[in-house]
Amino acid sequence: MSMQFGRVVVLYGGRSAEREVSLMSGQGVYEALRGAGVDAHLFDTGTQPLTELIEAKFDRAFIALHGRYGEDGTVQGLLELIRLPYTGSGAMASGLAMDKIMTKKVWQQYGLPTPGYAVLTEDTDLDAVVEALGLPLIIKPPHEGSTLGVTKVEQGAQLREAYRLAARYDEFVLAEKFIAGRELTVPVLGKGKTARALPVIEIVAPQGNYDYEHKYVSNDTQYICPASLAPELTAQIMDLAVRSYTSLGCEGWGRADFMLDAQGRPWLLEMNTSPGMTSHSLVPMGAKAAGMSYAELCLAILESASCKVQPPPDSAAK
Repeated sequence: MSMQFGRVVVLYGGRSAEREVSLMSGQGVYEALRGAGVDAHLFDTGTQPLTELIEAKFDRAFIALHGRYGEDGTVQGLLELIRLPYTGSGAMASGLAMDKIMTKKVWQQYGLPTPGYAVLTEDTDLDAVVEALGLPLIIKPPHEGSTLGVTKVEQGAQLREAYRLAARYDEFVLAEKFIAGRELTVPVLGKGKTARALPVIEIVAPQGNYDYEHKYVSNDTQYICPASLAPELTAQIMDLAVRSYTSLGCEGWGRADFMLDAQGRPWLLEMNTSPGMTSHSLVPMGAKAAGMSYAELCLAILESASCKVQPPPDSAAK
């Protein structure tokens, strides 16, 4: 069955702060595809020249890159230019979802629940932000993933320091109202009307601290899948996940992150358009709960690979 895919390149590594995670994701995907008989090849966009990618004449690309230069629309634009069908969202949806501020603007436009926020710069009146949003606040760089540069601010006096840390990663910084409660995530597969949510996963981290270490390294974090929620709440959250995904124009696959507050209200935090595929990762966990093996998930994602920019009808003749 695997011959239908031709020569497949798994793009991994890259140059973002999430390089190490991407190396693990790519290796996992590569091994699963090879195991299924796919003619798969690894390509590290962080160390190999892109001219090699162009010259190698692959038939499909599986994007296992995370963060900048991989999840933000840049590599997607390159693949459109060389007409190499690729997995996941296109350049626009990738760029939008990578920017947590723009994502929130789109969600607000669609009436989707997302915590109140402010955009911080060097000149922002931080006292006014605290007055408007209250405390605690979560301060984060809008273009980074894997909880890099993120601080929970409990007192106004900590805000300047938190801003400086996040500003090392980004020109603008996101200050977001902190939602206390249960941490949930929902993988989504497909496109448009066919997009479907996989089972909801609850993340229970030690002391509620789901940081880089607890995401990728330690085994202290518990994952409950499917999450123990009332059926109607589960249905509501899965519906919100799909709507948050389609509102941004996402396709192929993705993962929506939520907080469920003490009143049982779900709040959308962010959308991941190239989620982790490591042994600790959440999309494979959701797929497993839906009866899909890791290899079946990889093949389903690969099958959806496409170019998203359609050339004008008469350009094929030129």
